Amino acid sequence: MTPESVIDVGYQAIYVTMKLAAPLLLAALGIGLSIGIFQAATQIQEMTLSFIPKLIAMAIAGMTAGPWMLNTLLSFTLNLYASIPEITG
Repeated sequence: MTPESVIDVGYQAIYVTMKLAAPLLLAALGIGLSIGIFQAATQIQEMTLSFIPKLIAMAIAGMTAGPWMLNTLLSFTLNLYASIPEITG
């Protein structure tokens, strides 16, 4: 196993992790930003106001993007398992 193959597998793992986290993080960002703008406009400074909408948005994003996330992770895992002889040999 060469250092280049280890770095390549690590790079692919980080890339897949970022792809999988993006839908949930973008949903939380969008809701948090819109609630932050609403709070700034109305001068309501309640810290817990954005928790439930973020939770609901992330649940919806998880249900919507869940099959794609599962397929992406499954594809990465299968490709990783298939490349084990190539990497170690």
